[in-house]
Amino acid sequence: MISSGLAAGAAAAVGSSSSASFYGVCTFGAGIAGNVFALVLFISPMPTFKRIVQNKSTEQFSGLPYIYSLLNCLICLWYGLPWVSYGVILVATVNSIGAAFQLVYVSLFIMYANATRKLRMLGLLIGVFCVAALIMYVSLELFDHQTRQAFVGYLSIASLISMFASPLFIISLVIKTKSVEFMPFYLSLATFLMSISFFAYGMLLHDFFIYIPNGIGTVLGVVQLVLYAYYSRKSSAASRLPLLAPH
Repeated sequence: MISSGLAAGAAAAVGSSSSASFYGVCTFGAGIAGNVFALVLFISPMPTFKRIVQNKSTEQFSGLPYIYSLLNCLICLWYGLPWVSYGVILVATVNSIGAAFQLVYVSLFIMYANATRKLRMLGLLIGVFCVAALIMYVSLELFDHQTRQAFVGYLSIASLISMFASPLFIISLVIKTKSVEFMPFYLSLATFLMSISFFAYGMLLHDFFIYIPNGIGTVLGVVQLVLYAYYSRKSSAASRLPLLAPH
C-alpha cells in the first residue's frame, strides 16, 4: 500500500513537472516569436534611411515617429528589467533592440537634416533621455517594487496605445482612398504576428501590462489584414474589367 502510494505521488510529480515544463516552453516560445516579428518592424524603415543617406538629405521625411518609438522602447525596456518586473526579460530584449534601431535612425536623421531640423531633433532626443531618466529615478526612489511595476506598467500601456495612432491613420487612409498602396501587406502581417505573440506571452504570464496593449495591437492588426484582403481584391477585380472604347 505504501509503495503504491509512493508510486502515485511520483507519477503526479512527474505529470506536474512536465506540465510546468510545457507551460514554460510555450511562454518562452511566444516571447521569442514576438522578438523575431518585432525585428521585422524595426528594420522596415531601412529603405527610407538608405534614401536619406544616398541623397544626403531628410527631404520631407519626419523624424518624429522615430523619437516617439525610442521613448516607447525605453519605457517598455525599463518595465521588462528585474528592477521593475520579474520573469519578463523577453520584453526587455525586444525593446533594447528596438531602442538601438531607433537611436540609429534618429542619429542618421540628425546627421542629414538641415540646421533648423537638426537642432529640433537634437533637442527632442535629449528630452527623450531626460524623460526616461526621470521615470527611472522616480520609480526607484519613490515606490516599492509592486507599486513601481504598476507605475511603469501604466506608463508603458499609455505609450503603446499612443503608438497605435499610426495604424489608425493608415486604416483611415485605406478606407478613404479605397486603396492599400500605403499599407504594405508584410508590415501589417508582422505587426499582427508580433502583437498576437506578445498578447499570448502576457496571457501566459498573467501580466495585464503586456497583454492589454498587445491585445489592442492584435485587433488593429486583424483590421488591417481584413482591409487589405477586401480592398486588394476589389482593385484586382477592377483591373480585370474590360476597357470601354470611347464613343
